[in-house]
Amino acid sequence: MAASPLIDTAGVFVADPSPASWLVVLPVVLCLIGGAALAAMRQRIHLHGPIAIACLALLCVIDLLLLLQVATHGPMTMVMGRWLPPFGIAFTVDILGASFALVAGLVALGGAIYALPDIDTMRRRYGFFPFLLFLMAGVSGAFLTGDIFNLYVWFEVLLISSFGLIVLGGESEQIDGAMKYGLLNLVGTTLFLIAIGYLYGIFGTLNMADIAMKVEQGGAVLPLMTLGTLFFAAFAMKAAAFPVNFWLPASYHTPRITVSALFAGLLTKVGVYAMLRVLVMLMPATMATLSPLVGAVAVVTMLSGAIGAIAQSDIRRALGYWVISGIGIMLAGLAIGENQAISAAIFYAFHSMVVMSALYFAAGFIAERSGTYQIGASGGLWASSPLLSALVLALFLSVAGLPPFSGFWPKAMLVSAALSGERWWLAAAILLSGFLITFAAGRIFLLAFWRPAPPDARTQDARLPSAALAVLVLLTLASAAAGLWPEPVAALSKAAASAVLEPDAYLRSVFPEPRP
Repeated sequence: MAASPLIDTAGVFVADPSPASWLVVLPVVLCLIGGAALAAMRQRIHLHGPIAIACLALLCVIDLLLLLQVATHGPMTMVMGRWLPPFGIAFTVDILGASFALVAGLVALGGAIYALPDIDTMRRRYGFFPFLLFLMAGVSGAFLTGDIFNLYVWFEVLLISSFGLIVLGGESEQIDGAMKYGLLNLVGTTLFLIAIGYLYGIFGTLNMADIAMKVEQGGAVLPLMTLGTLFFAAFAMKAAAFPVNFWLPASYHTPRITVSALFAGLLTKVGVYAMLRVLVMLMPATMATLSPLVGAVAVVTMLSGAIGAIAQSDIRRALGYWVISGIGIMLAGLAIGENQAISAAIFYAFHSMVVMSALYFAAGFIAERSGTYQIGASGGLWASSPLLSALVLALFLSVAGLPPFSGFWPKAMLVSAALSGERWWLAAAILLSGFLITFAAGRIFLLAFWRPAPPDARTQDARLPSAALAVLVLLTLASAAAGLWPEPVAALSKAAASAVLEPDAYLRSVFPEPRP
């Protein structure tokens, strides 16, 4: 038998990566190593908090450097094993992914500091801080990956970590919430995996840049509507959009308030990011066809969330419905699809990550002072805690979309884009949801803060932990700063929107040479 000729494989490898390109994978590597180290230190749980905070502070520095690098030099790609794309698993980051990763890192850092007085010794021993770092590994990986199957993998990492966080303590209410949370998210994960298998059967690749180029070349003859609908259904379930949003208010009130705050700030936004990356960037024509459906889902999501909050007697449940309403606002931007609307949706996502986390932190302080999360059983907080009352009032104004806070500008941009695109019904829904949220927030503030405490109220004179209170103050100031000086966030959001609507730079980062 004749010997097989030697095959030159040099052409399928990329050159050695530049030092700057290592920034692309460092966020994930740092969180995985930090989480593994803490898991191995089970006998030294007193070190878990400081080490986790140090890791998350370093994560924020890396994310900031990555954002500056991408903003200055354009998207960057790191391919595992130096295999040439699309054969190697790619991490590709543009300004959209880098900005989401930075805001997520800041929220997680605030959550770790708030957790120091909130998470007791038992929950630390069962792994709160390792789970937090593994959660951030999944969130960071989802924002930075350039491979759609690895987007699924990072979804799984954050999902498994969130299971661990939601059941810490083993209380019956937590187990019930975890069952509802887990069942619906596993259904969404299954839909996501089915869509990925269908996508691979169509294109024979899982690299996002490669898929985008193949869609552009042969989109007219491909079954993209079925594929896009599957992806939208999976991501809508992850983002808690109507009609698959009932798992969120049934579960987010069950764990410790730190965990609820992290979930509200991070998890549903990963679903929105996935829609931006997969539907808007990879399949723009399909997304345009689906826009009436997305718009209808957005309207029902934002209104059902706002109405649901009015009916709640537990402040944590009301906040869960506000998270849902915010997802509807973001979906409205995707439905309109123009640069201004996508920019507004991204701006609102940043606002929601900060403000909703801060509101859950504030709810923890309310329970600390009043002894309950029940709105009707508390009162008199304006007299006993004026600083907390002022912070909560500012956050309520922000979530309602009122000036001078961060929620006002993205809503104004969305209403303007909706009216310019002759989608008056979307503009009306955004304004109506804002009115309903204002009503719900006013009701909570009047009952829990303004009115005198009921005679049977169990008012606590506990001193609010200074470090945790500093987190709430800084997040509130961030919302106020973005409202008073919105230009930097608006410019960042506009650049992120351009990155997904005009992904040429993203594609050149993965494939520097023209594809045959």
